[in-house]
Amino acid sequence: MLGERKQLSSFDQASEFDRGRIVAYRECGLSFRVAGSRVGPNQTTVMRICDCWMQEGTTDRRVRSHPPRCTTSRDDWNIVRMAVTDRSVTSRTVAQHIQSVTHHPVSARNIRRRLQQSGLSARRPLLRLPLTQNHRRLRRQWCDERRMWTAEWNEIVFTYESRFCLQHHDGRIQVWRHRGERMLNSCVTHRHTGLAPGIMVWSGIRYHSRTPLVRIAGTLNSQRYISEVLEPVVLPYLQGLPTAIFQQDNARPHVARIVQGFFVNRQIELLPWRARSPYLSPIENMWSMIAERLTQITSQAATPDPLWQRVEAALSAVPQEHIQSLFESMPRRVAAMISNNGGYSGY
Repeated sequence: MLGERKQLSSFDQASEFDRGRIVAYRECGLSFRVAGSRVGPNQTTVMRICDCWMQEGTTDRRVRSHPPRCTTSRDDWNIVRMAVTDRSVTSRTVAQHIQSVTHHPVSARNIRRRLQQSGLSARRPLLRLPLTQNHRRLRRQWCDERRMWTAEWNEIVFTYESRFCLQHHDGRIQVWRHRGERMLNSCVTHRHTGLAPGIMVWSGIRYHSRTPLVRIAGTLNSQRYISEVLEPVVLPYLQGLPTAIFQQDNARPHVARIVQGFFVNRQIELLPWRARSPYLSPIENMWSMIAERLTQITSQAATPDPLWQRVEAALSAVPQEHIQSLFESMPRRVAAMISNNGGYSGY
């Protein structure tokens, strides 16, 4: 009695044992249909196996022919070398160079495939401030002096300004469109040629608390920094924190002589800060949290006042535990910068 026939698609290939069974059934006089019903493959596959046996004396699968590689191993090495030497080089440029050397057609798609096979992928570059050797040296020195800090970071009040625009475009926003709709008005994001309308805010964070949020209108100068931020906000906040150390970056309003005199007269201890080190401060990550919360709001604020209210609400919604986790990352930030010799780190 014949067993239940196994249904296979036309492109399924029989195993070596089944191919031998098919040939044996045919030599015993069974038809192609019966041999296929007993083994499994369809009649066309059975005929192809038997034809291969008659002509070549074997039932082994024929080696499939592939188009020859358009590049050699040496070409592949040169492709990777070009991409590593110039990280922003395009695949089209590499293809044109390889083609000029080998005199064989090479497409940009081939180049991308070779780079992917070597572990290289196209990614959006990390945006950071340029660093000179002196910047790196001073940043490394600053971290070396504080490489053993742990609980000391909890006494620092990290402060920084941040600007939030009415239309928040951080490069991650994408649109769904069909081919040919690139110029459609609903698929276009508008950008401003000048300073985008929005609001400037200031705040400070400490391990166990945070300062009030300050809205800054217009351009902040040293006098306004004292009258609108330091006197009404920072002084009252620091009065109950005798061991607190104040941190600020080296922006001109912060390092002006009148501001430095204010800190000396009020006996406020400052944390020295190195130039071009914004991402060493955990408050940068807090502002990123706020910006991400704002992007989750479907409707954008039409005027600065509703935007200010949203920023206030978003800041209030950040749990203090999240800020504490940022402070707890400071030893890792310092270690990462030391390991990169004052260069860029993953923070």
